[in-house]
Amino acid sequence: MSMGKITILGVNGHIGHEAAKAFQAAGWEVTGFGRSNKHPIAGVRFVAGNASNVEDMRRAIGNADAVFHGLNLPYHEWDKGRMETQTLRIIEAVGPNGRTLLFPGTIYTHAATDRYVTPDLPQRPEKPRGAIKVKREALLRSATERGDLQVVILRAGDFFGPDSTGDWFDQAVLREASKNRVAIPTQTVGHSWAYLPDLGRAFVRLAELRQSLAPFQTFHFAGHFATGAELLAAIQKAAPVPLNVVPFPWTALRIIGLAVPMMREVVKMRYLWENTMELRDERLDTLLGPGFGTPFETAIAETVRPFFPAALERAA
Repeated sequence: MSMGKITILGVNGHIGHEAAKAFQAAGWEVTGFGRSNKHPIAGVRFVAGNASNVEDMRRAIGNADAVFHGLNLPYHEWDKGRMETQTLRIIEAVGPNGRTLLFPGTIYTHAATDRYVTPDLPQRPEKPRGAIKVKREALLRSATERGDLQVVILRAGDFFGPDSTGDWFDQAVLREASKNRVAIPTQTVGHSWAYLPDLGRAFVRLAELRQSLAPFQTFHFAGHFATGAELLAAIQKAAPVPLNVVPFPWTALRIIGLAVPMMREVVKMRYLWENTMELRDERLDTLLGPGFGTPFETAIAETVRPFFPAALERAA
């Protein structure tokens, strides 16, 4: 028996793909929406369409009980109202019928001085990208105040996982894995990480509890909070070959950013690596229950191993 119906907008994205797998595994009837079915998932129905077209999204949503917002824009295209426009389209597509919209939030909405980032903490964005995120969440809250829909935001740290590309691990931390090198931003500062399979399952749990939640509710996913030294130790333990530690490529990224707008915006978020900002939420911990989540060393190992296929083949 189906647990319910959900449409994943942006099923090809990092969190959209993991959410689709998690909901399908939990017994939901899942529809994925995207431009193309790049990463087919067994048991997930796919609907092709353009996220700039409200009718395309409505067709994919159909009579779903819940909608997962996994859409995004290229990092350097968040400004000039584009992100707000996308959000308004999604609100329109979901429809004024009380349906639940699940939304992955980020830590960008909070200040570098926020040592513990809890749901009740006022939003004080450090950078323009954070201010855009705050505006986006305000639009969602307004929609719930009109009674159009329910919104459940789950804020998380940086994504990582075995099938995730285009993130910090493959772009920076293990960009020179073929040369047996690893780059760690800082050894002493803690950083918030979200293992994608765990985050997907957390969204499933909140969807299951949606009828008991407020019209607009925000949760913070603690995930894994680790210093650079702890991250390095986990990576070195998982890697099948000894690794040399090299400087994190901030200078190279800054130079590349002179010609590549997306990289220029990435460098602006450096403060997240230089300040200790830990996501905490006792309410969510209680809802997820004891023992939820993959141990840090296991999650890192699952993420790191694909970077060393030749060494793993030799070991086998």
